[in-house]
Amino acid sequence: MNTQPTEDGITTVTTFPFTDVILPVPIPQMFTYAIPTEMQGVLKIGARVIVPFGNKKILTGIVAKFHNNPPQNYTAKYILELLDEYPLVTEGQIRLFEWMASYYMCFVGEVMNVAIPSGLKISSESTIQLKPNFKTEGKDLTVKELRLIEALQEAQSLSYNEAANILEVKNIYHIIKSLINKDIVLVFEEVKERYQPKIVKKIRLTQNYISKSDLEKLYKQLEKYPKQLDVILFYLRHVPVFKDWTLNETGLEKSVFTEDSTLSDSALKTLIKNGILEEFEVAVSRFEEFKPDPKAKIILSEAQKRAEEQIMQYFAQGQDIVLLHGITGSGKTEIYIDLAKKVLASGSQVLFLLPEIALTTQIVARLKRFFGSQMGIYHSKFSDNERVEVWQGVVSGKYNMVVGVRSAIFLPFDNLGLIIVDEEHETSYKQQEPAPRYNARDMAMVIAKHQQCKVLLGSATPSIETYYHAKNGRYGLVQLKERFGEAQLPDIELSDLTQERKAKTMHGHFSDKLFKAIKEALERKEQVILFQNRRGYSPYMTCRECTWIPKCAHCAVSLTYHMASQELRCHYCGYSITPPRKCHVCGSTRMETIGSGTEKIEDDLKLLLPEANIQRMDLDTTRSKNAYQQIINDFEKRNIDVLVGTQMLSKGLDFDNVSLVGIFDADKMINFPDFRATERAFQIMTQVSGRAGRKDKRGKVIIQTANPTQEVLHKIIQNDYEGLYLMEIEERAYYNYPPFSRLIKLTIKHADKRLSLQGGKLLADVLSEKLGKNRVLGPEPPLINRIRNKYLHTILIKLEREGIDLKAIKKFIEEKTEDIITNPALKKIQVVIDVDPL
Repeated sequence: MNTQPTEDGITTVTTFPFTDVILPVPIPQMFTYAIPTEMQGVLKIGARVIVPFGNKKILTGIVAKFHNNPPQNYTAKYILELLDEYPLVTEGQIRLFEWMASYYMCFVGEVMNVAIPSGLKISSESTIQLKPNFKTEGKDLTVKELRLIEALQEAQSLSYNEAANILEVKNIYHIIKSLINKDIVLVFEEVKERYQPKIVKKIRLTQNYISKSDLEKLYKQLEKYPKQLDVILFYLRHVPVFKDWTLNETGLEKSVFTEDSTLSDSALKTLIKNGILEEFEVAVSRFEEFKPDPKAKIILSEAQKRAEEQIMQYFAQGQDIVLLHGITGSGKTEIYIDLAKKVLASGSQVLFLLPEIALTTQIVARLKRFFGSQMGIYHSKFSDNERVEVWQGVVSGKYNMVVGVRSAIFLPFDNLGLIIVDEEHETSYKQQEPAPRYNARDMAMVIAKHQQCKVLLGSATPSIETYYHAKNGRYGLVQLKERFGEAQLPDIELSDLTQERKAKTMHGHFSDKLFKAIKEALERKEQVILFQNRRGYSPYMTCRECTWIPKCAHCAVSLTYHMASQELRCHYCGYSITPPRKCHVCGSTRMETIGSGTEKIEDDLKLLLPEANIQRMDLDTTRSKNAYQQIINDFEKRNIDVLVGTQMLSKGLDFDNVSLVGIFDADKMINFPDFRATERAFQIMTQVSGRAGRKDKRGKVIIQTANPTQEVLHKIIQNDYEGLYLMEIEERAYYNYPPFSRLIKLTIKHADKRLSLQGGKLLADVLSEKLGKNRVLGPEPPLINRIRNKYLHTILIKLEREGIDLKAIKKFIEEKTEDIITNPALKKIQVVIDVDPL
């Protein structure tokens, strides 16, 4: 039974025997299940259910639709359990899942698996219990086995972990196996929800002692027991029930008692045992409650006001997507905040997308002052339970605004008024693994269309595709060309490494110009940021005699040297070895590291400037939950003089005491073999340059290059995005790359190099027959042609943006891909489809 609103608003009740359920598995369809009688009229679209799948599996699914049609090829099994009284997934989200599966050429179950937090999926745990009518007579039982039997008689069932804790052993499996063989216990899978609310134990007075007269009697009664009286007086000091008896209902956290060393734990237990105090539990939020700062105000400059007015005009005229192209330091965030406040005041929701967790740290601190606890935060460093609480907070209306990274687009909003995509050009918005390989910026526009809301894209260096659409009227275009306040753009200089190497003025990997500038900045008590877009100590090690280089056993790459952990590590699959003391080919002991990563720059600078406080910010130093926050806080407080980092440093961070930015290996970024290399080099270097100089201090940027004549470097110096755009768009048009075409990349993988190439050729040939050879490029081995023991070949499909049936072409590609995967001659071949690759 299901309630469905009709066009005239009257709700009808209908009965359906079957429901299609989305399952978190890579299968090409939803599965049909029979609805048990007790769930008729209760089951709703978007609710989570537990269902059987195959012979043994139990999965969490999402109810997607109701109907009367039994499946043709299998007998529908019954739903086992309903998990939600009120759906945690909206019908709009289910439509979005289906759209994403179709557009990104994957399965709807794969979308669900990425979209739904792990904490909202059930887990199964191996549990043990005693067999009915078990016997111990005549069986040789150990002391530990007897203890476990006694524990099971009391608890009825125990998880493996619980049993291990009771017996105080790390490995419980051999004990359980022994008891199974002795026919005493049995093992079963217990299904339970992963999400567990945070429970706080509290203490309060029982109902017998909440009046003044009762308490006075209690004082006299406890005169002989001073330790118990101390506990009661302690409680009354924290919970003044004489002033307001309703305060007793809330009670006091038990930890407050146990943390006070002057109080007796046994006295507290006695008071509870005697019915004077009672212990109870409450579920609490894992997030600290905070109120908006009443003094926090947004004061826009005249330029910012004009920009915001233009944005509002576009929205009012029916233009749903607007690009705010504002130079670094122009104050785009203040405009975002002001617009978000207006949207929230109108009763709608706001989603604020950021490309990196690192960026959320600083901006969230600013946003909290304005939005308080109505704002949720959502990113992958949060635990499963924390992400579930944000999800539930959106459903319940607790969070009307969420600041988050890529995955926040999946949150169950139903009344969005505005989606802000900050640093819209960032590649971090693109999901690489696993499917769906979606772009959160593009999905924001799809969601906006579904929910009829507005999208504001912001960047100092927009992607060429976005700027093209804005210039051609598909999006609104608003420009902010001056920095906020008195701030000036930094002075950007090039440091010619070729000349310095000839003159022998280099300090390791530091040019003399950069090294002197660092020393001068530190002497003025100013801070420095050094950017190297490669982590680790050195890109590789080599033998000085025969040039042998240690390589990954599973990937076609050299191993990166990490000095702190004393290992050579593959950044693709994680394979690592201890650095060899001698060459594996010629036996020479003359092994040396080549090149520099963030770790080596940090280490070299500590030797060159031992008095300076130097810190590194890259993937290796920010793995823990609060590592970003700690490094950024320390830098803001000026506890760090020089911060060395990868491109996470370029993501909109704002430090008012940074006067110098140094950029390493500019040439490698510019000359990377990719049609977007010049665009990305301009974006990264412009963005990281924007960290230099704020307010009344003009910053300096020094870019180290062996070829100062490169055109893109001079576009960066002149802050000439328009010039870069014209240069790039002409080349894109000539070679038919986006925005003039759509790309679909197929990556063929196989452990056998010959079969990988053979599968690629077969697929390319069959696609070319229908699509034409001018649309199908490859197969070609990519730059890294072996990863995790699989050889790779790529096929690039270029399609026109207009005048084609895109859905039909995608269906044809999927069909031919399936033919290759199921070809018996190409056993275990894989084909990965990436729509709109970056």
